[in-house]
Amino acid sequence: MAQRVFHPFEPLYDQNSRILILGSFPSVKSREQQFFYGHPQNRFWKVIAALYHRDVPSTIPEKKELILSNGLALWDSIASCVITGSSDASIREVQANDLNRILDYSPIQRVYCNGKTSWQQYEKLIRPQLGREAACLPSTSPANAQWTLPRLIEAWSVILDEGGGNRI
Repeated sequence: MAQRVFHPFEPLYDQNSRILILGSFPSVKSREQQFFYGHPQNRFWKVIAALYHRDVPSTIPEKKELILSNGLALWDSIASCVITGSSDASIREVQANDLNRILDYSPIQRVYCNGKTSWQQYEKLIRPQLGREAACLPSTSPANAQWTLPRLIEAWSVILDEGGGNRI
């Protein structure tokens, strides 16, 4: 059943965040956990851990440390929407997140969207206000099954070029 849902948790960033990664909207599992990429089949944490030669984090404090210690920030393009479960395809009546709270505080050099839904919402609702481009990376969602983990890691390695760190 479709219902209007509001983003239930805060963005993750600090004064050293140089790369902003935007998802679309938290899945049901992420909303339950009150943190990003909470579905066990989502490959986001595996990709980021591989890029920075780290163990895959399992706890929220470990995930926060992985993101912040590598100059990253996490948020979503969508602040609220009508959605059925976790399906990006069902998203409608979108209200965008205000990214200025991050951009005014952190020295963000580049914005990346995790998947087409995030990027399409960014292009439609956020870019006109900010005038700032975002690059679209392949989604780490399990729904994006045609992208294997090694292919995702290779595609996502572009964030290392922007934000520093060692290439894999």
